[in-house]
Amino acid sequence: MTADGAGAEPRSGTQSIERLVAMLRVVASRGREGMRLGDVAAATGLPTSTCHRLLQRMEIEGLVERHQATRRYAIGPLLFELGLLARPRFSLAERCEPALAELAEQTQDTIYLSERRGLEAVCSARALGDFPIKALTLDVGIRRPLGIGAGGLAILCALPPAEAEELIEANGPRYAKLSHLDADRVRTAVREGRDRGYAFLDGPVFPGTAAVGVAFPAGAPVAALSVAAISSRLDEHRRREVAGLLHQQAQRLSGVLRSSLAGA
Repeated sequence: MTADGAGAEPRSGTQSIERLVAMLRVVASRGREGMRLGDVAAATGLPTSTCHRLLQRMEIEGLVERHQATRRYAIGPLLFELGLLARPRFSLAERCEPALAELAEQTQDTIYLSERRGLEAVCSARALGDFPIKALTLDVGIRRPLGIGAGGLAILCALPPAEAEELIEANGPRYAKLSHLDADRVRTAVREGRDRGYAFLDGPVFPGTAAVGVAFPAGAPVAALSVAAISSRLDEHRRREVAGLLHQQAQRLSGVLRSSLAGA
């Protein structure tokens, strides 16, 4: 290696890491259901042969596992084992459990907590209400680009416009692969969400289901609460009622966050 290239990481090595991480994110986006090889290739834009080679190696290392009957790939045991060592200073999901339970009792619908992770929102907790028809649109651990779900959309609405636009631009190619949205529709939903004071989406991934979301804390959102239900239960009047309940809990949780960080 020349003096000019000393210490520089080979681009091929960086590309391999980027591809591996991209594939893990895609596989994780389907939760326990997993994905077939062709779906992984379509979602990542990588050649099928490249995906197959990487997935085989990842399976050997325990990063993914393949169901023999369905031939679908899902997240592997090594990631769980490593995650046990990467616990945060405090678990936001644990601290939000009372708020989620109260919202589930008040609304009778499904409540989600979504936490921001870079370009994505991760579902970190869920509470079920007693309404017989449930909108189970997310499992805990599912990752989606910010903007697809009501929680991720609420985070975009609460961010400074320039930062939100950067995130929408970066996620643009992924929206159509995972939902019925595109970058322009997400931008429109963000503008509308800012105007009304809460995020709302109707059927972007699962037709017939809708959700309302509110992010917290204000000004520097790290998470969002959302209520999901069948679309007929979230008409305009009830959306405002649900949004009011979400705002109340978001304000309380903002105080919990401040207290936790001050005592850390």
